Amino acid sequence: MTILDSSPTVTGGPALPQERRLVTAIPGPESRKRAERKAQAVAAGVGTTLPVYTVAAGGGVIVDVDGNSLIDFGSGIAVTGVGNSAPRVVEAVTAQVAAFTHTCFTIAPYDSYVDVAEALNRLTPGDHAKRSALFNSGAEAVENAVKIARHYTGKQAVVAFDHAYHGRTNLTMGLTAKNQPYKNGFGPFAPEIYRAPLSYPLRDGGLSGAEAAKRSITMIEKQIGAANLAAIIIEPIQGEGGFIVPADGFLPALADWAAANDVVFIADEVQTGFARTGTMFASEQFGIVPDLIVTAKGIAGGLPLSAVTGRAEIMDAPQLGGLGGTYGGNPLACVAALAAIETYETEDLAARARAIGAILFDKLGALRDADPRVAEVRGLGAMVAIELVDENGEPDAALTSKVAAAVHAAGVVLLTCGTYGNVIRFLPPLSIPDHLLVEGLDVVTEALVNA
Repeated sequence: MTILDSSPTVTGGPALPQERRLVTAIPGPESRKRAERKAQAVAAGVGTTLPVYTVAAGGGVIVDVDGNSLIDFGSGIAVTGVGNSAPRVVEAVTAQVAAFTHTCFTIAPYDSYVDVAEALNRLTPGDHAKRSALFNSGAEAVENAVKIARHYTGKQAVVAFDHAYHGRTNLTMGLTAKNQPYKNGFGPFAPEIYRAPLSYPLRDGGLSGAEAAKRSITMIEKQIGAANLAAIIIEPIQGEGGFIVPADGFLPALADWAAANDVVFIADEVQTGFARTGTMFASEQFGIVPDLIVTAKGIAGGLPLSAVTGRAEIMDAPQLGGLGGTYGGNPLACVAALAAIETYETEDLAARARAIGAILFDKLGALRDADPRVAEVRGLGAMVAIELVDENGEPDAALTSKVAAAVHAAGVVLLTCGTYGNVIRFLPPLSIPDHLLVEGLDVVTEALVNA
């Protein structure tokens, strides 16, 4: 396959050369000094994947205190979709910080909060009347989506799915499937949370989407009962759980069942949202229109913001004052979101995500064909992963860790995930130039060959 360069022009922020450049070992001496300070000042539970201390970032690179320039395949866990220090975001935030930084929207409101709500109501799937509420983090938005669904339905039970990740608050830890490191030792968790089996095509015996949905629905009906169920919450493509893409028909069947049984269908698009998968929201590609959709991460170019957007009658159910928070919809984050959304739309970053995905699937597909340890390449757009296995087809977390360590040492920021710790995920900023994307993938290939 011939790959045509569709790279965006890197503008704004520091004029960073778009190159991988290693002048020290990774991490270098200055980063190691800062790691020593961190150990004395920061709680031990706050870890780092790659302890290089950043001084600049943009396009497809991160520059550390030692002068190393690393290829960024993480985007701050899918946050900097528009790139770091994106020009419109920088300009908007700079102007806003000079005007005012905070009043609390629930005390003295401002236009940018309403502007973001209007944009979300327009962009999210479905042409029904919608409302939005803004918060700070994905976990906070998920928790509020559950609150809203419970209030609207008058029911309490919530179903999440195998391998799910929804956050680190008490309620969202309950929704999250993976014990270590997210839940271990932190219970008891919020009650009335249940788990159903997911469609996991690589590992569920070849079930079709319809068959997998029937399995889940039967469990829900027999063990919980639709009369008790307020909401189903699911990631259209799972994030931390391993970038699992459900089989065709799975999500529509769940959504149809929820609609027929007065159950609120919540799509957690915290990681999949904002052009990441090749459309503005992944739900569009699965043919579903969620009742509520949760967004965060890529929404505001790196500033903390999240939202719940959904059907007006559901969103309007909680009493006045039932939704809110001191920092929710902070004005700096709101103008950043408006600038990021403008960037996604005017630069057609959904198309850019599809172009990145074509390169990822081409290069990683060749790797899969050459190496049986790559069990699967999966994902959509610029949200792609490989699952690594041993000679028996079992998850190989040790191999995954070894590859990631080698890639890090070679100057590429790379993230792992998956319930079994055997998935490598690729989340490059949509501003990454093609030559860096290809070079980084070559580093990954070399690391796997040598592992």
